[in-house]
Parts: sequence; C-alpha cells; structure tokens
Amino acid sequence: MKKIIFIVLIFFLIPFKSNADYRMAYHKWLLDNNQSQFLNKENKLKKWLLNKKNPGKRFKWGSNPSLEKLHYQVFHFNKQHNGNRKHFINGSNNTYKFKINLKEDKKKLIKSIDKEMQKTGLLSYLLFENDEIVIDKKSPKNRLGLLFDDDTKWTSASIGKSFTSYVVGQAICDGYIENIDVKLNDWPLLKDTLYENVKLIDLLNMAAGDQKYVKKDLVNTKPKNANKNSLKYHMENYFKESKPDKNKYNYSNIVANILINYVWFKSNGDFQKITDKVFKEKARIEDSIYFLKISYGKTHGMKDGKRYKYAVNDEDGPLRYSMELNRYDFLRVAKAMLDDWKNDTCVGKYLKTIHERRISKNNQNYDNKIKTASNYGGSYGGQFHFDIRGFKNKNIFALVGAYGQSILIDMDNSKIVSINAVHMNYNWKKIALGALK
Repeated sequence: MKKIIFIVLIFFLIPFKSNADYRMAYHKWLLDNNQSQFLNKENKLKKWLLNKKNPGKRFKWGSNPSLEKLHYQVFHFNKQHNGNRKHFINGSNNTYKFKINLKEDKKKLIKSIDKEMQKTGLLSYLLFENDEIVIDKKSPKNRLGLLFDDDTKWTSASIGKSFTSYVVGQAICDGYIENIDVKLNDWPLLKDTLYENVKLIDLLNMAAGDQKYVKKDLVNTKPKNANKNSLKYHMENYFKESKPDKNKYNYSNIVANILINYVWFKSNGDFQKITDKVFKEKARIEDSIYFLKISYGKTHGMKDGKRYKYAVNDEDGPLRYSMELNRYDFLRVAKAMLDDWKNDTCVGKYLKTIHERRISKNNQNYDNKIKTASNYGGSYGGQFHFDIRGFKNKNIFALVGAYGQSILIDMDNSKIVSINAVHMNYNWKKIALGALK
C-alpha cells in the first residue's frame, strides 16, 4: 500500500519526462473518465501502447493511425510541455467577440468536414468570412472531444513561425528594429557564426545560407532538434566559425528561434510589452497564451560524447517559436493579420513588404505525399507560404504546422480557414483549400 501511495505522489509532484510517464498518466485518465474502450479486458493499457523492452520508446503511429492511437496522442500533446518554462501573454480585458452566423447553404463543405471529423485526426475547423464565423466544428465526444475542447491550448507547431514573424513586424513598427534589411551583427550571441552578418529579410525568408549546416529542421549538435537546446549551445557547439553559403530557401526550426530571440534582445526589456501589444491588445485574445522556452531551468547537452546539464539564461536564447493557444485564439491572431493588411497599418505594410520580397522554394523540401500549403505554396516569405497552386495572383497567406495545423488567410476576400489537428491524415485540399474557392 505504501508503495502505491509513493507512486501516486511521484506522479503528481514530478513533471512529465518520459513516454512511460505519459502512459501511466494516460491509464489513470482513462480509468477516471470511464474510457474503458481504450483498455483491454483487464482494464490495462493495450499491447500496442506498451514497449516492455524499452518503456520510454514511442510507438509508431503511421500515415493513417487508428482512433486509439490518435486518442493517446492528443493526451500526450496536452501534457508534453507541462515542465517547460513559458513566456505568457495574458488574455485581453477586451476580448474580441466573434459574430456567429452558421451557414446552412455550405452543405457540401460541411458534409466533407463532418466526414473527416469521424475518421481522421481533425480536431477543430473554423471558417471566417464577412466578419463572422460561418462554420464551426470540433471533434465529437465519441472521437477526441473529451480531450480537446474550446479551452484546450493546442500546439501551434510551425504556425508559430508565422506568429513570430508578426511579432517581428510589430518590433520594427515600434522602433526596436530598424527595418527588414538590417544585419544581426549587433548581437553577440551570433558572433563568429554564419548568422552574424545575415540580413533579417533572409532569415525571414528561410534563406540564411545555412544549407550546409541545417537540413530538414535539424542541426548537427546533439540533440539535433534545434528546439531542444538554447541558441548559445548551438552557436558555440556547431556554428562557431561557420561561413554562409549562397542565399536560397532552406526551411528550418533554428532560424525561427533566432528571430524570436532577436526580438527579445532588441526589445531592451520590453519583450512583454511587444508581445502584449500583438496578442493582447491587437488580436484581443480570450485566454492566456504562451511562447515555449527550452528546459525546466536546466537542459541537456553533449560534450566529448558525454551528456551533461547546463543552466539556461534569457541571454542565451531559450525562446522557441512554438506557441500554444485555444482554437478561437488561433483565429483571433489570424484576423488581426487580416485587419492589419486591410487597414494598411504599419504592420500591414510589413506584411505587404514580406509578401513582395518572397522567394521561390525551387521545390526544396517538397514531398508529394504531404497535401498542405507547404507543398501547394510555390514561394516563401517572412515565415509564410505564398503562391498557392490554383490561386494565381491571389494574396493568400498560408500558415502551416506539423500534425495538420493550418491557417489560410485570403487577404483579397477577407476569408480565414483555421484548422487544428493531431494528424495530417485529413483531406486538406478539400476542406481547407476548397473553402476558399
């Protein structure tokens, strides 16, 4: 009995660290919420979720996972950043209230969305046009709805890169950064690296000349994911004395992290003021949202083949582009971008400039199996995907994130499609791109 009490105390007092911890918590959640359909006959986790030889190893969930796998993954995503430090932006005292006018005449589109909700990892679908929400759908309770609701703060994944660009635009408009053509050579953190003399616009366009050092979001340090360590760690352990190559499109995580941390550096202590202005005052978010920071105060690195812990300070570049918001706040931020564009504000002019300065992707990172704007977009600029196939000469801003996160902003027709998902196995072309036609 004492052993059981000890295990329960450990569960509640220690932040989640391993996949084994998540599975233990998931088992408890299933029992507490009478979700026995996801358990075996003995009310224990099913074999597919367990790995007796390596309890910390994640299962492979494939290109079209079952409801059971999707269900666990939503739980896992909801818990995975419990131990992270965060930069919070509180909800607005003047929250933007959406007008809801659900349209019955969009039967074909609604039928497609409902069908995808019943068989895929689709969590939320919002269509905004003519200043009102006309379609509002989320996963039902018998699918993923017990784990995802209107208050769930969901991962932005790489949509956070586009939100980071929006913060950069605000920092420029408020005078913290001169313009998009400045070089980052005033930032000691990047000294003697290929990024030291790169222009801000080249970072915004994912064209920093780092293709010899960064491939498919990874760097050559350990851990390889740029989101696992501070910028200082990566700069000192891998990029020191690196030289830039020619500027061409090379999509990565580390560039977006450089951007958000550069805003912090240039803000002179006003980073909270800048982010509050973007999300709290302009987007008028409902709930608190946050940028993630790496580690719980200390993180792991590798040196001479050995793992070690090191402390991380704000000067070391701990901020990540990754954000977490509820589903309506995703739409609020997208609407703020639309309003800036339409009203030709200073940040609206910034959005128009990065659109004008976009570059061709030249089919870099193209994967024909992925049916999202990352492949349908022929160009990239300012951390957005542009020139969507089938929409020639249209001003459409596409925000794309892993696991099916997608926002499309049609600046010409004032339409926004905002989608949250746990997997990319839904028909994006039909329900996202199709909604703009």
